[in-house]
Amino acid sequence: MNQVDKGFKYGNGIQMYYEIYGSGKPLVLIHGGGSSIVFDFKEVIERLENQFQLIGIDLQNHGRSEHRDIPETFEQDAHDVIAVLKELDIKKASFWGFSNGGNTVMQIAHLYPDAVDKLIVASSFFKRTGMIDGFFESMQDATLESMPEALKINFLNLNPDFSRLENLFDKDSKRMQTFEDWDESILKSIKSPTLFMAGDKDVMKPEHVVEMWRLVEDSHLLIVPATHGSYMMSDLEGTIDEDLIDSTVNEVKKFLNI
Repeated sequence: MNQVDKGFKYGNGIQMYYEIYGSGKPLVLIHGGGSSIVFDFKEVIERLENQFQLIGIDLQNHGRSEHRDIPETFEQDAHDVIAVLKELDIKKASFWGFSNGGNTVMQIAHLYPDAVDKLIVASSFFKRTGMIDGFFESMQDATLESMPEALKINFLNLNPDFSRLENLFDKDSKRMQTFEDWDESILKSIKSPTLFMAGDKDVMKPEHVVEMWRLVEDSHLLIVPATHGSYMMSDLEGTIDEDLIDSTVNEVKKFLNI
């Protein structure tokens, strides 16, 4: 991966970290809960940096970005991303959001439609019943010890402050514990071309991804034989299915170049 630029931009009161790779049409990469730019998008960046300008942003409390002592919301993350892009003088881009990042990019398309060219929503949801049985029940009992070890190591490598790891876990888990279903009007408001992706063994049910696809006019759907995110990144044990990721990225390239 050949970095072009990296640093911090001021976003709604905090310093937010970004990395830029390649050149061309801008594609903004938004990571999932508890994660960071490269942890989720390393494989994608390696495959696309010669074809797009890839802009990764660490969200509030994540990676190298600063922390807030307020509840996390997907709307706040949407506002923050747009604020960073404004500082980078990027007025319109395509967005690829993974997991909670998918919720963030859907909110960007809802709240800032003029900023969005195309949208890729990977392994996301908008209703509690869309997640696999027992998901939200397990979130109620979540502790820092139950956070995947790979995510803890990644965070502390980027930001060696254990109190910040505790804050990240607290904010992320509370967001999921208190999540309330979105009204369908949020998805119906999305007018940019959209690709919904998920694995058939993902943490959200395939039929829920189909439901989202039906709510967004003229959207595209890709469900692949995979677990949560393993179609675009290594799994939490570090195993990589190169052929599967190649296939996913090729579908994304086709979608972006339509």
